[in-house]
Amino acid sequence: MRRTPGTIRILGGILTLYLLAPFAAGLSRMGDADWRGVDRAALLHAAGVSVASATAATALVAVAGIPLGYVLAHGRGWRMAVLGGVVQLPLALPPLASGILLLFLLGYGGLLGGLMHGALTESFAGIVLAEAFVAAPFLIVAARSAFAAIDPALEDVAATLGHGPGAVFRRIGLPLARRAILAGLLLAWLRAFGEFGATMMVAYHPYSLPVFTYVAFGGAGLPAMLPVLAPTLAVAALVLVLGQVVAAPRRGGGAVSSDVLPPVAAGPAAMGPGQALVLDLRQCLEGFALRVEYRTRARRLAILGASGSGKSMSLRTIAGLERGAGSVVRCDGRDLAALPPEARGIAYVPQGYALPPHLTVAQQVGFAVDSDPALVAHWMAAFGLAELSRRYPHELSPGQRQRVALARALSRPSAGLVLLDEPFSALDAPLRARLRQDVLAVQGGVRATTILVTHDPAEAMLLADELLVLEGGRVIRAGPVDEVFSRPGGEVAARLLGARTIGTGDVLSPTRIDIGGGVALGVAGAPLTPGARVRWAVRPHQVRLDQRGEYPATILHRGAVRDGQRSVRLRLGEAVLDIVADPSCPDIGPCGVTIDPLALQVWPQDG
Repeated sequence: MRRTPGTIRILGGILTLYLLAPFAAGLSRMGDADWRGVDRAALLHAAGVSVASATAATALVAVAGIPLGYVLAHGRGWRMAVLGGVVQLPLALPPLASGILLLFLLGYGGLLGGLMHGALTESFAGIVLAEAFVAAPFLIVAARSAFAAIDPALEDVAATLGHGPGAVFRRIGLPLARRAILAGLLLAWLRAFGEFGATMMVAYHPYSLPVFTYVAFGGAGLPAMLPVLAPTLAVAALVLVLGQVVAAPRRGGGAVSSDVLPPVAAGPAAMGPGQALVLDLRQCLEGFALRVEYRTRARRLAILGASGSGKSMSLRTIAGLERGAGSVVRCDGRDLAALPPEARGIAYVPQGYALPPHLTVAQQVGFAVDSDPALVAHWMAAFGLAELSRRYPHELSPGQRQRVALARALSRPSAGLVLLDEPFSALDAPLRARLRQDVLAVQGGVRATTILVTHDPAEAMLLADELLVLEGGRVIRAGPVDEVFSRPGGEVAARLLGARTIGTGDVLSPTRIDIGGGVALGVAGAPLTPGARVRWAVRPHQVRLDQRGEYPATILHRGAVRDGQRSVRLRLGEAVLDIVADPSCPDIGPCGVTIDPLALQVWPQDG
């Protein structure tokens, strides 16, 4: 544990001593207390009034204060900012001022007081209303902070799994904010229990404990106060202890599992054509505009782009989590754009997986409104999660959490679209490769269309049949994966697809380009136009050194061996390429290379 600086400890200690000093001073005067002169019956009655009124006031505040905190946590704009300030005004007002303001409302001439013929003053109801007014901000602020601290992705996923706003509030918001809300309820109760100024102005009778203490002090002086204060201190201490027990965060849990994952049991391949998917996604933000148009029947679609290109925004627009005016999302003729997220019939796996920490693995997988128990059991078994069914997310390894998120998405039988937002981005390379294979194994066994967002071209080519390449919120290339890779259409798309070293050449025939130095590369894909000037690229691992290779080359530099591979720089035609080769590759000098025509990317020089 890191040491706390000495100056900070000293300053904290000074304040602690000051807060404890009045209690010590009171205890030192215990001998002067007049224990026999106290009207015990009146004191106990006043204590009962305070306990009952504080409890009623806190309950009254909780009914509306918790929902108000939720609204403030999710609201945006100046109206919410103003509302957030208004509900905290009682904190800034002197209690007597609060009481005077309440009299304008609750007194005989007030709006509510007149309707109730004065029943709201000089009554128990008046005490409750006065205490509720001054105590409400404590709960509202605590609830707002607690709800604002919840990861929005948890509520987003709940919505996409069919839960409406009320259910999301009950099943995600309240459980995750529960401990902070309990702390706020505790503070509100204590504030109501100790309220004096507003209570005295609105309802002097019946005596609450603070008012009784004030009256007793005026009649008997300081020596008589210790017996009067005893119930106040006892009740406050008891409530604080109970509050600490209830609201304290739970620690620990089971040990995190290792990432040794059993193979995924893939189901039978889904037969028949894919769904007809029509997208016209539109978003207009300050400094950024999204416009993505595409039609497909592919079962597997990937959206590829750099950070900030609009990939995740596109996925969220499809899910209905971002509402873009004029957007079109149509699946097999069903218009999804007009529906809220919970009615779209989709399943969404965001970055980080969004597993609610209060739910077990079994509860996570079966969380969708329409989850099928048989389907839940199938995917629990397929992903090797059956033995982990009672564990919570913090007890799982990263790979297991990813499997839980996938099983949850696939356990919704009504899901026509399964949306995967960079599901492997937070994983290390070996685990990422393993879990890609997991997704590949299950994709063929589901009828839903999967839409994968990624910045990794290897993921896109492995897990998609068709590909959208995005740049600056626009589609710069789209189509079947092989076509997009071999003919990216321009350098930006080529680099997004993994091109590093780029060369130039002239088209000799529809399947061959001259790259200088007497080298003519064979290319696959759409026929090229003879005589055209083009650019080309090949990824480092797709150039193979081979003394009997078709193309003559010259090794210029042999780098160090890392991870079982040697970096090599060579000249091929007029281009200089950086590739990776076996550690035992030839030394500097002439060599031969082989390049699969399918590995070459070619696009117009002015593309």
